[in-house]
Amino acid sequence: MTSTSPPPGLARFNALEESAALAVLHEACASTTWGKHLLAARPYATADDLYAAGDAAMAELTAADLDEAMAGHPPIGRPQPGDPTSAREQRGMAGASEELKAQMLELNLAYQEKFGHVFLICATGRTGEEMRDAVRERLANAPEQEREIVRTELGKINRIRLVRLVESGVDG
Repeated sequence: MTSTSPPPGLARFNALEESAALAVLHEACASTTWGKHLLAARPYATADDLYAAGDAAMAELTAADLDEAMAGHPPIGRPQPGDPTSAREQRGMAGASEELKAQMLELNLAYQEKFGHVFLICATGRTGEEMRDAVRERLANAPEQEREIVRTELGKINRIRLVRLVESGVDG
């Protein structure tokens, strides 16, 4: 591989037919607008080009687009059965005590009641206690402030997922 060749995972993504590429992007982020923005900029010469396109698309998402993206995320502590991505990302809750799980359920419900959507945080590498403390802290936010925090957290999640796509390819 020369220094001008894209990484193999990125090359495979670039070569996918449009509907397959959009499906791969949907796995990274449930916002159709985000996926179409990234799709329109293919092919990517470098992983950094893909990441920059993801960041730019995230910055442009409307409130409705953010809602669509958040709908693709299960509540913290309750990953979707059969979804290895959310289980991996929420690993910090896997060994949580029943007390902590109950606290997270209560806090998730309070958050959802206040803001009208799931509590979203980049859970990768965080402990259950850290996520609990974050939701407690963020419950005090104004809705506008929280919406921008959600945008930032979603951007972090998308970046991690795009890195996985580039490093492991579209097959895995």
